[in-house]
Amino acid sequence: MGDSSTVTLRTRKFIRNALLSRRQMIVDVIHPGRANVPKSELQELLGKMHSCNDMSAIFLSGFLTHFGGGKTTGFCCIYDNIEAAKKFEPKFRCIRNGLMEKTESSRKQIKEAKNKRKKIRGTGRRIAAHKAKKAAKG
Repeated sequence: MGDSSTVTLRTRKFIRNALLSRRQMIVDVIHPGRANVPKSELQELLGKMHSCNDMSAIFLSGFLTHFGGGKTTGFCCIYDNIEAAKKFEPKFRCIRNGLMEKTESSRKQIKEAKNKRKKIRGTGRRIAAHKAKKAAKG
């Protein structure tokens, strides 16, 4: 086939999203002779391409390899700063990118907390959520 180290990146549908303070695009990765390309390698290549110094501000998601291999397509968001990324990206993606630490809790604890939340009704729900948030912070 082709050279195994050759990886070509093409970006489509590039949008400068000022409201979410990011640049977003669809990324086509052409990788003949390779099964796939790691997201860390793609982050570096996209960082060079779009002059972004901080690799943790580049979020890659939804990558699917086309049938037959050699081409993968996914979505990329490059945030202007880390604060905007933490504000708009889902928590699980921030954990994957190394911006947050995963809080360890057991399945039982999660289910008990859910059932406790179900019992609180009306305005008490907002107060209880506020108290829980305050307790978690400090």
